[in-house]
Amino acid sequence: MLKNVVTVLLDGAHPFELGVVCEVFGIDRSDEGLPVYDYAVASAEGPTLSTHVAGFTVSTEHGLERLEEADLIAVPASDANLLRAYPPELLDALRRAVDRGARVLSVCSGVFVLGAAGLLDGRRCAAHWRHAAELSRRYPRAVVEPDVLYVDEDPVITSAGTAAGIDACLHIVRKEQGPEVANKIARRMVVPPHRDGGQAQYIERPLPRSACDTVGETLAWMEQHLDEEVTVDQLAARAHMSSRTFARRFQQETGTTPYRWILRQRVLLAQRLLEATDETMDAIAWRTGFGTAAALRHQFVRALGTTPQAYRRTFRGPAAA
Repeated sequence: MLKNVVTVLLDGAHPFELGVVCEVFGIDRSDEGLPVYDYAVASAEGPTLSTHVAGFTVSTEHGLERLEEADLIAVPASDANLLRAYPPELLDALRRAVDRGARVLSVCSGVFVLGAAGLLDGRRCAAHWRHAAELSRRYPRAVVEPDVLYVDEDPVITSAGTAAGIDACLHIVRKEQGPEVANKIARRMVVPPHRDGGQAQYIERPLPRSACDTVGETLAWMEQHLDEEVTVDQLAARAHMSSRTFARRFQQETGTTPYRWILRQRVLLAQRLLEATDETMDAIAWRTGFGTAAALRHQFVRALGTTPQAYRRTFRGPAAA
């Protein structure tokens, strides 16, 4: 279970990317029944570091030794990440962490540090669209996906830009402690509780701006009717659009297709039901729109890499499963 989290900084660190990890893992929310993480900020280059913001420095009592006990090590963006060599001691520490079963997370250009440690070799990874070509050039064995928000190639999780770091952190919480915990943290942060990692980094919106969010009411309806089979034609009719226009607007405003959106929402609902109820697999399959327990299992494994029974056992104990 995820308990011990550390963010490791290099000189020129970006405060916002540091703050993203601090906000998710570094705040005591035990008054709401949420887990408390043993969180620390460590330095790879001395007790005081400069940052991306002039006049703003970070001081910490922790060095690289703090990484040795971490379950999750986050590497945020830094001004110098694209132009410098990295401390060999840091790269060794990251490799040791992965070898002993810890996870590593990069936010934005922090992915270059993971590449230097050899942790991207043969793995899919996310990168900010501005840095994707350079990342591919520098680490040709990495499988760079330049359009996505984040990629989970456990134990290596990579995220694209600033806000994608929030998404990746909440994804890790959801994966380890379930959607209810992740949703409560997101609510405190006033951010969307879930954006799928495969969602596009940059979503083009049609002009004029006032015409945006034209599928919002349809999304709300879809979320309330996940147990129903619907077609794009039916959804388009509800939105008073042609099917072609609806499909285009949906992609522009959500970054995904109606099918993928519904599928992900059904899996999220299944997670909540597995955690919070004793309903049978058949009943959950019916309520989530999968129809049969076999279909539920297939889609659940595809999305989360584990079976519904194993997921319920993790959160409710062997008797519940």
